[in-house]
Amino acid sequence: MNIRIFFFCLLSSLFLGTKSYGQKQLILTVNAGDYNRNESVVSADVSVLGTDVDLYEIVGKKKIKTACQVDEDGILHWVLSGKTASGVTRTYLVKRTKKKDTSRGDMQTINNGKALILKNGDTEILHYNYATVYPPEGVDPAYQRSGFIHPAYSPKGNVLTAIQPKDHYHHYGIWNPWTRVEYEGKVYDLWNLRDKQGTVRARDIRTTYNGDVFNGYAANLDHYIFTAVNEKVIMNEVWNVKAWNVTGGLLWDFESVLSPSTALPVLIKAYRYAGFGWRATQEWTKENCEMFTSEGKTRQEIDGTNARWIYVTGQCGENGRSGFLVMGSPENYNAPEPLRIWDEKANGGRGDAFVNFAPTKNEDWLLNSGNKYRLRYRIFTFDGEMTKGRAESLWNDFAYPPEVKIK
Repeated sequence: MNIRIFFFCLLSSLFLGTKSYGQKQLILTVNAGDYNRNESVVSADVSVLGTDVDLYEIVGKKKIKTACQVDEDGILHWVLSGKTASGVTRTYLVKRTKKKDTSRGDMQTINNGKALILKNGDTEILHYNYATVYPPEGVDPAYQRSGFIHPAYSPKGNVLTAIQPKDHYHHYGIWNPWTRVEYEGKVYDLWNLRDKQGTVRARDIRTTYNGDVFNGYAANLDHYIFTAVNEKVIMNEVWNVKAWNVTGGLLWDFESVLSPSTALPVLIKAYRYAGFGWRATQEWTKENCEMFTSEGKTRQEIDGTNARWIYVTGQCGENGRSGFLVMGSPENYNAPEPLRIWDEKANGGRGDAFVNFAPTKNEDWLLNSGNKYRLRYRIFTFDGEMTKGRAESLWNDFAYPPEVKIK
């Protein structure tokens, strides 16, 4: 009798624990809105269908199968193929299907035991280093760091980031520390590692993404302060990085979500360095690289100005010119954000390329316990040159994506 009751309870729990999806299909209409589109990333909530779906574009009487991918929140993502003029509407059918094998998609995230490597087919996009990287022998070990992106590549494979340059051992490719952080009435520097006031460390990997449309990861990082008696985590951060399967360049999104880790607030104080930092390849100096912003500013004018986007292009040895476009979300704190960049006189006159989106460059930012604070950026790396028109179009896609309506 007890055995029968046990198996009845087990079967009941399995049945009740299985999510039931009432709908089998949805119709989606995508409106380009006020902007001309070219391979725009589009998203829609299809959680009522589950995570395994097929997508078809309806063109006349035809149904054209379209690559798509659903994330862990039930959000469907796909790329609006080709060009779509402003005001034009396209229609799609999304329907539930059998379980998909995302390990076969072009967009793969590979874990090599020290880093996550994002690839589109055979092309590497970036590495996220979660293992601790130590400075060269003879250099203060305080410069060690984990939780940063390097290398980040152009489509040809040109490396566009640098770590541990001799002039600034605390520079780590693409990273997100804060320079003046007030906690319990005392200010700590989590950027300049040699001061030994604090640091940022990778904690763990929440998840990784693979599929036909995007790859990437979500990772936890901890912001430490060093007191006279111990180390203490005062702020948690989640990086959510997704790279998209588009042509013409390598496109990826960087999202940082900050939250105090204790019952006390964290005050990020105004300072010229803060937030999203990028140290470019050491091949780039004042002799061979150029910068341009959404506000029409060139390198000697940029520092301290606000911008929606900035791009840098430079010569990469004998492999031609490549570039790096960074776009800030209009929803970010203090957007459009102030920029901190090095001009042509920087670094002893070498004029190396350094770019920092610094939302707290000119004002404090109070982070209250129990709340989450999000910063979003989109990066597009390319070979050859960039134009203002192309940069503006890419930013419009990011800031004001096509509108999707669900029927």
